[in-house]
Amino acid sequence: MAYASLATGVLLAAGFGSRFDPNGLHNKLLAHMPDGTPVAHEAAHRLLRVVPRVVAVVRPGSDALARVLNDAGCDVVFAASAERGMGASLAAGIAASDEAEGWLVALADMPRIALATIEAVARALDNGAPLVAPFYEGQRGHPVGFGIEHRDALLALDGDSGAKALLMSHALTRIDVDDPGILRDVDTPDDLRRL
Repeated sequence: MAYASLATGVLLAAGFGSRFDPNGLHNKLLAHMPDGTPVAHEAAHRLLRVVPRVVAVVRPGSDALARVLNDAGCDVVFAASAERGMGASLAAGIAASDEAEGWLVALADMPRIALATIEAVARALDNGAPLVAPFYEGQRGHPVGFGIEHRDALLALDGDSGAKALLMSHALTRIDVDDPGILRDVDTPDDLRRL
């Protein structure tokens, strides 16, 4: 049985994935992993093993992706401002889960984060850490935990930098993990094959 966090998950799935398919014909998040599971479904499934609710943020017109994420157990939100970047998508996810006491933010193109890593970040957040991130070999990865005190700053995000400035300007609880999955995203077909 996985750890049951008090936080709400926010799964960011509104990117365009242009490096995966420059022609925009195939959504990388719907691409199948070696076991046949869509990338986004696996990322959602892992997050849902730890948090009671996941709000998945998709861009308008991503109906097939929305169905996959809904089938995985997520509450899907279409972010009208998603084209402005990750910051706008994250703000939409926070707004859709306004009642939450904290958030565990993950990326839908990172399906190989170990369950133990998600649990460790969630535990630190639940134990009062206002800002939490896992690190592998000195590099910060995902998911990232945000306490309620960062709600207004998260709601004000816009553009493509996401919460990077927030993460750099506040004290961060660092969790060192032996999990390269916190850094591995699916940006290209080769990335998918390497999973």
